[in-house]
Amino acid sequence: MFFLFFFLYVYKNVLIELWPNSAYIKTVCVFSVSGDLLVLTVATQETDGFRRFLRSAKHFNYTIKVLGRGETWRGGDYMSPPGGGQKVRLLKSALEDIQDENRVILFVDSYDVIFSSGPRELLKKFQQAKHRVVFSAETLIWPDRHLEDKHPHVREGKRFLGAGGFIGYAPNLKKMLSDWSGADSDSDQLHFTKIYINPEKRKSINITLDNKCRLFQNLHGALDEVVLKFEDGRVRARNVLYDTLPVIIHGNGPTKINYLGNYIPNLWTFETGCTICNENLRPLSGLQSEYPVVVIGIFIQQPTPFVTVFFERLLNLKYPKNRLQLFIYNQESHHEPHVRTFLEYHESEYQGVKLIGPEEDIDPVTSRNIGFDMCRDNIDCEYFFSVDVDVVLKNEDTLRILIELNKPFIAPMMTKPGLLWTNFWGALSADGYYARSEDYVDIVQGHRVGLWNVPYISHIFLTKADALRTDLKDPDLFESATLDPDMAFCSKVRNKGVFMFVTNVHTYGRVLSTENYQTNHLHNDLWQVFENPVEWEERYIHENYSKVLKDGFIETPCPDVYWFPVFTDVACKHLIEEMEHFGQWSGGGNTDNRIQGGYENVPTIDIHMNQVGYEKEWQKFLLDYAAPVTEKMYPGYYTRFDLAFVVRYKPDEQPALRPHHDASTFTINIALNQVGIDYQGGGCRFLRYNCSVNAPRRGWALMHPGRLTHYHEGLPTVQGVRYIVVSFVDP
Repeated sequence: MFFLFFFLYVYKNVLIELWPNSAYIKTVCVFSVSGDLLVLTVATQETDGFRRFLRSAKHFNYTIKVLGRGETWRGGDYMSPPGGGQKVRLLKSALEDIQDENRVILFVDSYDVIFSSGPRELLKKFQQAKHRVVFSAETLIWPDRHLEDKHPHVREGKRFLGAGGFIGYAPNLKKMLSDWSGADSDSDQLHFTKIYINPEKRKSINITLDNKCRLFQNLHGALDEVVLKFEDGRVRARNVLYDTLPVIIHGNGPTKINYLGNYIPNLWTFETGCTICNENLRPLSGLQSEYPVVVIGIFIQQPTPFVTVFFERLLNLKYPKNRLQLFIYNQESHHEPHVRTFLEYHESEYQGVKLIGPEEDIDPVTSRNIGFDMCRDNIDCEYFFSVDVDVVLKNEDTLRILIELNKPFIAPMMTKPGLLWTNFWGALSADGYYARSEDYVDIVQGHRVGLWNVPYISHIFLTKADALRTDLKDPDLFESATLDPDMAFCSKVRNKGVFMFVTNVHTYGRVLSTENYQTNHLHNDLWQVFENPVEWEERYIHENYSKVLKDGFIETPCPDVYWFPVFTDVACKHLIEEMEHFGQWSGGGNTDNRIQGGYENVPTIDIHMNQVGYEKEWQKFLLDYAAPVTEKMYPGYYTRFDLAFVVRYKPDEQPALRPHHDASTFTINIALNQVGIDYQGGGCRFLRYNCSVNAPRRGWALMHPGRLTHYHEGLPTVQGVRYIVVSFVDP
């Protein structure tokens, strides 16, 4: 963990440089407020947090200067005291060169700090405090709780000192630091706390706390106090507990700035939307040289629906396959045929493939590290694209878009239909777990579109290989004694100062539900109509079904007989194969113990849906996709479905069905295979109208009255095997 502080020097209302040999970023600023302001920072390394800090400072025309460049950080981190003494040493050294007794010094962290307003307001509020030194204030005491009773009581506001930000006159700060002789690893927080709780020193130095957060807002233990305030194209934080507008926002402790830093001071406003989404891009369109090499890590850690579809979408990514390497980790024997089939047909298209199967008995955490190493060890690899197999990548441009955004760590926003669930968290609770940010719902629902720095990402992300080789090179990124691997990983990414971004500028896809996925059938995805209805529909419902109700895409081949598309070829194929896999076809006799009464007047060779455990799923399909059509074509009838079964016609078994009325008010008959390809003959003849449907289309439903008017027969199948699925409907 590294810390940064910065300084700004204003003399006679004009900015000038100090320490010209130090690294600095300079802007121009003029103040009308009397007094000189100097702001100090220490930096041993630039991070995303520091660059965010610079952006906010530049917006308000601060001049940034950095001390401590080139030093190794030995000041510890916020998670385990002591620490921070290195900051005190560098501050004390810098103050020795300042002789002006009227000089005002601001000392503030920067990796987790942003400015919400400019120097004018800062100086004005400092002067109104009427003390020579003002520290930020905390709700929680740290690092020594035994000192709580020694803190002065306050009538209103926060009681405990925060060392992450303070402002004061140079002579007073020198006096405050005069006794410091600690090590770099000693605690700055504890040092300043002991000075503050000493009544004589507190009075002598003239120290107070910013109890109501007028200058400083520390977020640790105070997230519920702070909301965004949008006003005239500008955004700042408002403390609703004290009705104040702090100038400096500090995401101290485990609570980082997160969503506040996505807005303040003007990164996203209602007037402009996202102001940084098009900055520092890496365009790939029109690229003259080769695309960057990407290792795609595919992780199959549990039985998951629609794995075949996952690989189909992987193939459809708009990215040159000769610039892609695949790392596939499959822990599930059930999915070995899916992986094997994909590689059999497509492995040669990719630059390289590494497969770890269930027989290798490698745990999921180790597999992630192996995947990272595949990219780290390849000098040509520029990105690692991690994708869990339950991700539905609908947007074929996803990989290109993420690379062009040019962030060290970025993910596309993924959702679950009908839920507010996503693959990111908007904020963290004080103990490091999920918390809903103020803007979470608006981002999920697309009311706010942009690029968002978030504390947690799962299921899918793109990270630069440079980050894996430097900040994220440790082998224990996924390990923790208390956290799940995904939370441990995100925690360590945050602690390394790497920002995790999520983008919702485009629609990218969704994440499947896997909780109740069973693998005891041949085509288990057929059973996903409840758990994953959107994916189920895309897989199994005909692409033209939406036109049936919207555009009247219904044919009438015979009087009161309606014909419309409902199933895809895949749905038909899976239903046939599922029934043949089950194999317990009826004998075609009149005695049938499966039905009430045990007698079938017009028997067929069939399998009932309830025999294969598909009755509830079939009812769901009929209610969602057949009922709207039946109620449109036969108004006044409430749709209730009784019997559903798949019928098989074979020349040497049961080629046809004699004339009959169905035991229904009306019947839905769906062709599952194709005449002329799978069989010859077949069809349905309505005797009263002398009208036949001789060429049933695969996946199309034939709907007709049952008991009264439409006496009909099944025409002979003379070659091959014909399959239909029949549902009886009674109001």
